[in-house]
Amino acid sequence: MVSVRRRTIGGRTYYYLIHSVRENDRVEPRELYLGKKIPKNIEEVKHKFIHDIYAEKWYPLLEKIKAGYSKEQRTTPPSARKKELEDFMIKFTYHTQRIEGSMLSLRETAFLLQDGITPKNKPLEDALEAQAHKEMFYEMLETKKDLSLSLLQEWHYKLFKDSKPDIAGIIRKRQVYISASKYVPPSPVEVFPMLMDFFRWYNRNKNGRIHPVELAALVHLKFVTIHPFHDGNGRISRLVMNLVLDRKGYPMFNVPYEGRISYYSALERSQLSETESIFVNWMVRNYVKQHTSYLKITQ
Repeated sequence: MVSVRRRTIGGRTYYYLIHSVRENDRVEPRELYLGKKIPKNIEEVKHKFIHDIYAEKWYPLLEKIKAGYSKEQRTTPPSARKKELEDFMIKFTYHTQRIEGSMLSLRETAFLLQDGITPKNKPLEDALEAQAHKEMFYEMLETKKDLSLSLLQEWHYKLFKDSKPDIAGIIRKRQVYISASKYVPPSPVEVFPMLMDFFRWYNRNKNGRIHPVELAALVHLKFVTIHPFHDGNGRISRLVMNLVLDRKGYPMFNVPYEGRISYYSALERSQLSETESIFVNWMVRNYVKQHTSYLKITQ
C-alpha cells in the first residue's frame, strides 16, 4: 500500500511516497520525493509511482514469456499446436462459463466440445452457451476485423442467440446490477457515450503506447465496467482480453474459476476507487504465474 510520509530535516518539512516491495524473501522500501507540499494530483502521482514499480519488476518477465512462447510455437509441430489450442479452448470455455454460473464440469465441457455429447441432468442453456463460446473463440482468433462496437455486438449475438435470443447483441436500455458487488454499472443513457470513449481510447493506445499485457487488462476492465449488455459482459471482456494478447504475440490468459474471488475483488476495488492499476497489477501477477513455464525456454 502506498503511503505519504512526512520528514522534518533542518526545521523544514518534506513529503515522500513510500511503498514496500517484496523481492524473494525480503521486503524493500521504495520512495518518491514529492516536495515541500503534497501535490494536488496526489492520486495520479500515486498511480504512476505504483505503475513504474510494477513495470520495473514484471515487464522484463513478460518479455521473456513472450520470447519463450514464440520459440515454442516455432518449434512445435502444427498438429501439436492445434491440440494445445483445443485444450486451452476447452479449459477457457469451462472456466469463463463456470465463473458466470454454468453447472457443467470440466469433463462434461470436454465431452460436449470434443465429441458433441450433451450432458444429462444439466441446464440446456449451459450446453448451448458452451458450444457457442467454442465457436466464438475460434472465430475471434481468425477474424481480421479490428475491435469495434459492431464486432462485439456480433460476438454477443452469436454467444446468446440460442440461449437468450431476447438480449443477444442488444445494448441494454435498463439499469443493471451485479450480484454480490458494491459496484453499480453506469445508467443506460451513459452506456453509448462511454462505449465511444472506450473505442477511441483503444484506437489511441493499441499500437505500442501501453504494454500489451497491460492493454489486455485495461480492455477487460474498461469494457466490463461499462457493462453494456444485460448478460455476458464478463465473457465478452475475457474474449477481448485474449484477442489483444494473441494479436500481440503473447500467450492467452485463462481466469480460473478457483481464483474467481480474488479476480472479482480486484475488479471491484478498481471500479469503486477508479484506480485501474489495482486490476492491472492483479492480472500481470497472475499472468506471470500462469505462464512461468515459458521463462525456462531460452532463445
